[in-house]
Amino acid sequence: MELKQLCELQGVSGREELVRAAVYDECVRTLGKENVTIDRMGNVIAHKRGRDADAPHVMVSAHMDEVGLMVISATDEGLLHVRPIGGIDPRVLVSKRVKVGYAVPARDGKPAQEPLSGVIGAMAIHQQTAEDRKRVLPIDQLYVDIGAKDKDEALEKAPAGTPITFDTAFTPFGDGRILARALDDRIGCYNMLRLLTCDAHGDVDFVFTCQEEVGCRGAAGAAFRLMPDIGLALEGTTANDMGDTPAVHHVCRVGQGTTVSFMDNASIANPELFRDILALAQKEGIPHQVKMSVSGGNEGGTMQRTGAGVRTCVLSVPCRYIHSPSTVCAASDIEAQYRLAKAFLEK
Repeated sequence: MELKQLCELQGVSGREELVRAAVYDECVRTLGKENVTIDRMGNVIAHKRGRDADAPHVMVSAHMDEVGLMVISATDEGLLHVRPIGGIDPRVLVSKRVKVGYAVPARDGKPAQEPLSGVIGAMAIHQQTAEDRKRVLPIDQLYVDIGAKDKDEALEKAPAGTPITFDTAFTPFGDGRILARALDDRIGCYNMLRLLTCDAHGDVDFVFTCQEEVGCRGAAGAAFRLMPDIGLALEGTTANDMGDTPAVHHVCRVGQGTTVSFMDNASIANPELFRDILALAQKEGIPHQVKMSVSGGNEGGTMQRTGAGVRTCVLSVPCRYIHSPSTVCAASDIEAQYRLAKAFLEK
């Protein structure tokens, strides 16, 4: 499955079903149905037996979900009130096109449905006070317009609980760059699907997780079930390498290789594992960089705190404008993440 296909699937936290179905089918094709399960949380777990039964058991994770919005109510005029799913900066929302609801295939005699087109709106600048113009409008003062004539029509088409995703096309551009929504973390899912065919040293469980963007909930259940010796998270991470931002605040740089984290707000990498991965990247000539900021958090922290503790490390792809409608990364960094994860699992 290509990255473009994964990014075009809709899957906000808690509503990952379209991504889950595609990932499950790919895992079954590669490893066989007997080695692929879906747990109660909705994680897809693909088990691969390694060459050495005594080697450490590794859990590799990447999350299927993306940030987005969810309908909570509607105004009398037919505009949808929404709340964020995951961490979204309200400054990037006004005037963005969105898809309301998911594509539903024809089934049981019912016709196929396509998501509704919508746009995120706010009070026009002409009606805003001078004070309004100085502040960022919070999400509860924004609305989604789907062209409904009134509240009843709006909620008939998009009832409370309807998921909303950004309407952004997958676009290769520039010098090996990719612009898309949901690169965080369809990148990791894409690379995990490629890793299913690796010649693993020890047993590996590839876990395509749900609800990472709202607290790593899927990874928590999966890690407690699997109790791995080592946890490896494949992620997208913030790249702030733009404009006049001082180098110390860049975090990481697009096009400079996969990012290896020594610490973030959720975990501290196992020192030995961190050094081994850096040495392996150096030995294999794989482009890499060390994350230059202690920020964010991901499933590495969740796995680390499981059971009696798990040695963890995180490999990320630098992403500009992360958690926004349009994220940018480099194809070469995606390849570097894959190569380093593969080398680690096979050594």
